[in-house]
Amino acid sequence: MYEDIITVSTVTLRPMWGQKEQNLNRILGYMKAAKKKGSDLVVFPEMALTAYDDEAEKPLEEKMQYKLAETVPGPSTNKVAELAKELGLYVVMGMPIKDAQKPDTIYNGLAIFTPEGLAGDYHKMHLPAPEPNWATRGDKPFILDTPWGPIGCAICYDTYCFPELMDYYVAKGCRLYINSTALAHCHGKCLGDDTLRAQCIREGIFIVSSNLGGPDKDNYFWGGSSILGPSAKTWEPHYYAGMPFTAEGADEEAMYTATIDLSLATRFLYKHNPAVDGTDWRPEKYVGMFQDVLADENYGK
Repeated sequence: MYEDIITVSTVTLRPMWGQKEQNLNRILGYMKAAKKKGSDLVVFPEMALTAYDDEAEKPLEEKMQYKLAETVPGPSTNKVAELAKELGLYVVMGMPIKDAQKPDTIYNGLAIFTPEGLAGDYHKMHLPAPEPNWATRGDKPFILDTPWGPIGCAICYDTYCFPELMDYYVAKGCRLYINSTALAHCHGKCLGDDTLRAQCIREGIFIVSSNLGGPDKDNYFWGGSSILGPSAKTWEPHYYAGMPFTAEGADEEAMYTATIDLSLATRFLYKHNPAVDGTDWRPEKYVGMFQDVLADENYGK
């Protein structure tokens, strides 16, 4: 049986653009602070190691993300892994990841750690503009195995626009979902808050979301890191820590910590419903529907 009670920290970070060593030092500091708060898991934003913004006019080899990307394992992840082991902490950190076999291939990724060290890395599967300027799409989900059960890992656009990935994670037993994100003012006021709240209601799970906050090179990020999940009130989400993206002061750098009870995650769509002699979620039907889409000559046009 999995443990139910977990303490989680999430960081609204304002990384310094292109200053990898300084950002890494701050990440290590937040890890130590999270441990002092009693956290089991700490989550950092998308591209926390380097900051996010692209220089569209530059060729790939001159871009900040290309020049600062590292393989996993690599120098930065080695330092995080060492401290994660020392602290006994689970850590998720956004960074540009270089493919070890294809050095010109860069991913917008997450490096993921356990108290035993590096667990692996996730490559963002869905890329909005301007990320295709430097990043390649990933093609595999990542489930982190923990004493609290499986935890699904995703990045930003993966979460807000593609429910299939979250459906997969929750169907596989995830009660907690990580959204490492870089949500900016240019994305509008509704994409983040409305989506996360709806997903908590629809899936009956907890979400820990970590966003960049304040000015980057060009964009201004909402901040608003949060830990939200099922409420005692019917069909409502509850913020256990942090705040909505658009709340006053959400753009200020801060770490938010909450102790949550994962037994409250119902995952009701994916459990046996005797009334229909199955689950309300019907993947056996969706497979055929998606195959039909792929066979349609008008798909993608």
